[in-house]
Amino acid sequence: MSIVELTDYDHRLPPQKLQALGQRYPDVALRRWPDANHLTHLVAYAPQARIQALLPALKQAYPTARVKEYAAPFYRFDRNRCADKTTAKQWDNIILTASLVADTAKQNEYLRYHATQFEQWPEVSNGFCNASFQQLLVFRRGRELMLVISIPKGQSLDALNPKTTENNPRVDEWNQRMRQYQEGRNGAGPGEVWVFLQPLPPLAAKPKQAVRK
Repeated sequence: MSIVELTDYDHRLPPQKLQALGQRYPDVALRRWPDANHLTHLVAYAPQARIQALLPALKQAYPTARVKEYAAPFYRFDRNRCADKTTAKQWDNIILTASLVADTAKQNEYLRYHATQFEQWPEVSNGFCNASFQQLLVFRRGRELMLVISIPKGQSLDALNPKTTENNPRVDEWNQRMRQYQEGRNGAGPGEVWVFLQPLPPLAAKPKQAVRK
């Protein structure tokens, strides 16, 4: 899976062009974040091959946008880590974004924690299993992070997420440690670290014109 993010001023980044492209491909998830600096972030999440195929069209549709590609996740959890490896037939993908702090040593610590998490902090993935997370991916480009949490379609992250720490205090410890490495992206609200990207609705169907006789 890959992510591409387009950023520009609101009036130069109308979502309809991205929606029109995404409408042709059901495997593309579209998201939007209007930040506090009057910039809009449009995000497409899809298999790597699909993102690569879409990039030229996106750059043509939004010639002034800053294009940032998150080519592959550096961290991946899936149900193969669980005792119950059953996966849901359909998923909802929740996409969030944050930033790493501007300290190279801390950035490297953050990456090392994730590289060894399954071995040294198995309680974290156990918590994901208990919460019915189907997949969890973390992408990085520079200091920016993208987090994708996949849950069974129709369920609520607010209802599932508390199960990650239920009778599992080591997950609370993990979360507390991770806070020292993360901060809100430029344009996030005061005190906001992880920003939820909002789904882009499908394009509205054009009304049929009446036939004149």
